Amino acid sequence: MSPDTIARWQFGITTVYHFLFVPITISMSVLTAVLQSAWRKTGKDAYLRLTKFFGRLFLINFAMGVVTGIVQEFQFGMNWSEYSRFVGDIFGAPLALEALIAFFLESTFIGLWIFGWDRLSKGVHLATIWLAAIGTFVSSIFIIAANAWMQNPVGAVYDPAKGRAQLDSLLAVLANPVFLTQWPHTIAAAFLTGGAFLAAIALYLLVKKNKEGAPAADLTAYRKAVKLGAWVLIVAGVGSVITGDLLGKEMVQTQPTKMAAAENIQESFADGQAPFQLLPGVDLFPGFLNWLYGTDHIQSVPDLEKQFLENGYMQFNSSTGKPVEGNTLQTEFASSLKDNNISLIQLVCGTDPTACPNAVPNQGVAFWSFRLMIGVGMLAVLGGILMLIWTRKDKIPNPSAGMTLFAVLMPLLPLIANSFGWIFTEMGRQPWIVNGVMPTLQGLSPSVGVGPVWFSVIVYTLLYGVLAVVEVKLLLKYIKLGLPDEVTVSVKEEAEPLSFAY
Repeated sequence: MSPDTIARWQFGITTVYHFLFVPITISMSVLTAVLQSAWRKTGKDAYLRLTKFFGRLFLINFAMGVVTGIVQEFQFGMNWSEYSRFVGDIFGAPLALEALIAFFLESTFIGLWIFGWDRLSKGVHLATIWLAAIGTFVSSIFIIAANAWMQNPVGAVYDPAKGRAQLDSLLAVLANPVFLTQWPHTIAAAFLTGGAFLAAIALYLLVKKNKEGAPAADLTAYRKAVKLGAWVLIVAGVGSVITGDLLGKEMVQTQPTKMAAAENIQESFADGQAPFQLLPGVDLFPGFLNWLYGTDHIQSVPDLEKQFLENGYMQFNSSTGKPVEGNTLQTEFASSLKDNNISLIQLVCGTDPTACPNAVPNQGVAFWSFRLMIGVGMLAVLGGILMLIWTRKDKIPNPSAGMTLFAVLMPLLPLIANSFGWIFTEMGRQPWIVNGVMPTLQGLSPSVGVGPVWFSVIVYTLLYGVLAVVEVKLLLKYIKLGLPDEVTVSVKEEAEPLSFAY
């Protein structure tokens, strides 16, 4: 394999692995804060014990997410230095803000939350977990803004003297229409994951502890957690559908080839007759896609490929097939290339455009990842509904191998859906690393060879395998322990003034 292929595999492996922890961190920070708020308001011991129990699981996941996230930064400089050089002024801005604002907010207040149980007043201590949760949201805003910019590069201009892009408006980057739909969808998917995580673990312990004859107080606490998690899961599922629909409509305008590949539109068709396929070749509800995406005509992949080869652009208006106007960076960069008798298509395919093997995304990957994202996510929502049914009117399901398997699979389903969602997002952007501007092949570090990249792939894969074992063992250890004993936490009603000790 070529260095660029191996480098892409490495980034794909490390990114998907890292994102297994991100949605749990985002959602569980909020859900832990909600549980502690319930304890603060009601004074019920059940909520305090649930806070401590799920807070511990949240911290394990947070630590692992931090460790795996550091690797991403190294790859930008080591494997993708040309990309970093070209877009560093724009892409680096939200990443720097994420580190300076969000990460410090998270780490500082998580530390205060961990060590402040018997040192801070109830109100101040509660505020620390909420501020940490806000930090995770701020972090997600900057990271998704950076990714959305790669999907739809706005707020930037091309500097021909330096041969690189420069930030023109940070506000435009943060107001990117792709970001405004992609971020809510990502957050909804995160709570889909957190709800399933909370409910499934509580359901497993509810069934297990009931069989062991646990006190009624324990069973009551687990039942509360099951219902909270299940409702969060269901509401987040509805939110995922709504935000996903909005994001899909935006992608039809900014990344038509991605959506054409996702819908497996292989040939031209009459207006209003775009085939809706759940499986390849199975045409259901002709015209449904036109209604769904709000367009008069959704172009087929061959049509878009032909336009790409003829014009050197990938980013088209899905109704007219003409290059999108008003994208400053794309327009200026394309013009500078044409002034030098070079086109974007030549950067991707060389001097023979018709021989280009990557003019459009991989249709198989786009089609199946898109459907698996939706299908597996909806299975998780169905699981949330079942958990509410099983525990209604204080009922407790009977223990069985099937119930244990259900509890194990439930947190995995949203994680799988999230992974397929990101695979679709990133693979559907190909062959661009910055959509319509910079081909992926041009972003690779020129000095990176096959050997070093293979070595790093093997090392990271083995390291992540070890970390996975550590993560799972820690989670299982503390899940099996169940709720902490009923203890009274000594929290001061009023915080004492801080003073130096000599």
